[in-house]
Amino acid sequence: MTKVALFWFRRDLRLHDNAGFYAALKSGLAVVPLFIFDTTILDKLQDKQDARVDFIHQAIQLLRSQLQELGKDLLVMHGTPKACFQSILSKYNVEEVHTNRDYEPLAKNRDKEIEKVLSEKNIPFHTYKDQVIFEELEITKDDGTPYVVFTPYSKAWKKQLQENPIPYYASENFLDKCLDTQPLPEVSLTDIGFEKSEQSFPPKEVPKERIVNYDKVRDLPAILGTSRLGIHFRFGTISIREKAKKAAQINEKYFNELIWRDFYQMILANYPRVVNEAFKPQYDRIQWRNNEAEFEKWCAGKTGYPLVDAGMRELNETGFMHNRVRMVVASFLCKHLLIDWRWGEAYFAEKLLDYDLASNNGGWQWAAGTGVDAAPYFRVFNPQLQLEKFDKDYRYVKQWVKEWGTSAYPKPMVEHAKARERCLGVYKAALSQS
Repeated sequence: MTKVALFWFRRDLRLHDNAGFYAALKSGLAVVPLFIFDTTILDKLQDKQDARVDFIHQAIQLLRSQLQELGKDLLVMHGTPKACFQSILSKYNVEEVHTNRDYEPLAKNRDKEIEKVLSEKNIPFHTYKDQVIFEELEITKDDGTPYVVFTPYSKAWKKQLQENPIPYYASENFLDKCLDTQPLPEVSLTDIGFEKSEQSFPPKEVPKERIVNYDKVRDLPAILGTSRLGIHFRFGTISIREKAKKAAQINEKYFNELIWRDFYQMILANYPRVVNEAFKPQYDRIQWRNNEAEFEKWCAGKTGYPLVDAGMRELNETGFMHNRVRMVVASFLCKHLLIDWRWGEAYFAEKLLDYDLASNNGGWQWAAGTGVDAAPYFRVFNPQLQLEKFDKDYRYVKQWVKEWGTSAYPKPMVEHAKARERCLGVYKAALSQS
């Protein structure tokens, strides 16, 4: 039986510039590419038309077609990773396994389990950095500890980049090293218990002018002024290295957004407790009101604040929300309504096409004032002033809140000044506890 190296695709659904795939292809062994529809993740999804699963399935189909043109294929399986690997090891003569690192706690635990399965058969498990430019403890303060404030982190990040230019892994040039095979069995959406969504997805390529003008229009939700590449970064259908190289030459502000992405991944990797806890522990003393009826109004986009409602309705309908609006709706939930940021984070996790644990958690803790480099607790966005500043012609609001300006539109559920005063009192009380 042919000795093979296995490459396990996860958050890196592309053939080009793929660090782990490149390493596998250069191993000297025939490579079997693998993707697993992981039931430990899929079984938790309530919506069987989840657009993200559809997106992954489409990406997998594209990988397969590209490989099949060369007489190769992608082995696609459905089940728990442990069960799938046990099956693979009974059918292939696996010499080594390669994959790219994932920094989420559940992913780390999964990989430890697979490493144990492999180690029992003396099969090495090689992992690589691929979804970030710099990871975990590559950028640290002088004492070796992680940065928890973005500005000094970004300065150190850029300095490190000057000393260590971004590499390119030309994995697409070595696809002949994949194992020759007849087409392998299909795994359809219905096979894994899902249906095709009706969602359309943003393209992988962005007009250069949009990035050139990014710093000028990125805060205007009525304009297509951001890249909308979040879902592609999340599932690795594009290379962060390629995009970072281009961004560095075109627009500093956009380039910094990619550094924020590394920053939040680094925080999650080094402080996994942030998944369930405030980064600043004293903020877990906040006495949240957690009114379920008010939460439902927020979810439905019926708060009586047009910018908040437009954002929530856009999210519910498209799986996307503009970043400026994300900050406003998150601040409104945590500070105007005094609802635990974890409720909002969970709702975004359910709805966002580009949901990424590190960035979602980082953004919500920023808005609530509980996280690294967070907005101070006394900074409470005024949704009306934000509307006047960033959607003064109400173009965005009119697009998503059809009944705005009519008697059918609800009155504001809270009055801003009173809500702000209440928020400051509750936060001060929590932070004054010793």
